[in-house]
Amino acid sequence: MTIHRIGPHTLATAAAPVDVLLTHGFFMALDPKQASKARPYPPLSTLQLAALLRGQQLSVAVFDAMLAADESAFAAALAAARPRLVILQEDNFNFLSKMCLGRMREAALNLVRMGRAAGLPVLVNGSDASDHPEVYLAAGATGVARGEGDWTLLEAARSILDAATGTSPWPIEQGSDEPLLPAGLSVMVADRRVDGLPRPVERDLDRFPEPSRDLVDLAAYRAVWHTAHGHGHFSLNLASSRGCPYHCNWCAKPIWGQRYGLRSPERVVAEIAGLLAADPPPDRLWFADDIFGLHPAWTVAFGDAMAAAGVRVPFQIQSRADLITPEAAAALAAAGCEEVWLGAESGDQAILDAMEKGIRLEQLPAALGQLRGFGIRVGLFLQFGYPGEDWDALLRTVELVRRLKPDAIGISVSYPLPGTRFYQRVREAMSDREHWADSQDLAMLYQGPFPTEIYRRLHRLLHAEHDALLAVDAASTAGELAVATTALTAARAEWPSLERDARAAGEQRLRVALPILDPAAVAAPGEGQGHA
Repeated sequence: MTIHRIGPHTLATAAAPVDVLLTHGFFMALDPKQASKARPYPPLSTLQLAALLRGQQLSVAVFDAMLAADESAFAAALAAARPRLVILQEDNFNFLSKMCLGRMREAALNLVRMGRAAGLPVLVNGSDASDHPEVYLAAGATGVARGEGDWTLLEAARSILDAATGTSPWPIEQGSDEPLLPAGLSVMVADRRVDGLPRPVERDLDRFPEPSRDLVDLAAYRAVWHTAHGHGHFSLNLASSRGCPYHCNWCAKPIWGQRYGLRSPERVVAEIAGLLAADPPPDRLWFADDIFGLHPAWTVAFGDAMAAAGVRVPFQIQSRADLITPEAAAALAAAGCEEVWLGAESGDQAILDAMEKGIRLEQLPAALGQLRGFGIRVGLFLQFGYPGEDWDALLRTVELVRRLKPDAIGISVSYPLPGTRFYQRVREAMSDREHWADSQDLAMLYQGPFPTEIYRRLHRLLHAEHDALLAVDAASTAGELAVATTALTAARAEWPSLERDARAAGEQRLRVALPILDPAAVAAPGEGQGHA
């Protein structure tokens, strides 16, 4: 099989054109925070679709935007691959793709326009495109696959590639002027958007092939990791599930909705074994699942399958505090898990209840204790700025961090995304902006408890104090302890100033700020969104 790699490091060498040029719109270089972190991962959804298309005997090339400088590199990819069709498949496992960052939307639309300018049909799938098909259709996309796009894109690609030159790939329904579209596809007909019927989410995830990782330059990824973090720090991503069944009302779920599906433990372990046998092999793995091991019994079965295969590798996952049972923690540790990220969100139970998070504060220390008992590091996701979170409620989250001393924290502010009950609740208080420009933006997009600058200062200060707290505990010499203590003292000295400014700003906003959300007042649980 000829391998077609298109990107900043490798060009296609095939003499014949390919059927499909696959790409995505996330350029690490265009996001200052992600470029600084230098932890790139290949686009899983894009590579899974590549494998699906290849299974239908279609020739496929991939332009991997992750390591490219900007959209201009796509021109060389088009010239090198000479495709018959372009598909922009965003990585739906990348949480940053779900956030629909402004600069990445611009990049994606530019790729669509470039494909169309080359005279090619262009298909699109992703969170932003599912929420706003009309934006991508207006940019020239031939069609947008809404929600889970795998089967829709495969069917649409076949229709386009099999259509006679100059004819429409979509037949007209007899006795109507409506095109017969693949389920899940949206197109423009005479300046009017036409939607195919909704397509059910795939229940059997073992029907999907493993991602075609040979279509991206893994050596280039390893070089980025090693340059930034040293040898022995090359991480690759995979997924054992799709979706999330929980009802957190701020979390958008335009791809899989409320569905959650699991692959068989044996298939996951077989993929891991293949990754470890590859060249180059990863040093560790990142499970990109929204929720890893929803059922503790699956986690135990996964641990047993790893042991039976004689496979053990360091890996990281995302989970929930209420899923960490003693049996699950033991199975994770035996399989090699080194870090678990939990969605703590807030240290105020009233805020958690308003979010419909579905956890109790007392479950967090219990989960940390279970994991740390097996030597597993714990990171906490924190969210500030939810309606009704005054300074005292905010401080309860700060105190939670001080008390639990997690090994890492990730801080964000409440982010209204289309399709969520949170968005519906706050949209009347939103500004003209609906998206962050990049992942370090941290702008408040609605009239929340405090202005943006307060949250940006909070982000910097809590990270500084937390780092200093961990450094104090880790100090092994008097000199290290003195440095860490000085840093901790300096960070804590800034809190009174931040509180003074926050309370002053908050008093001016109380007249218009939204009160705490009442879970009893929001829509029925079946309409909810979820996230860990």
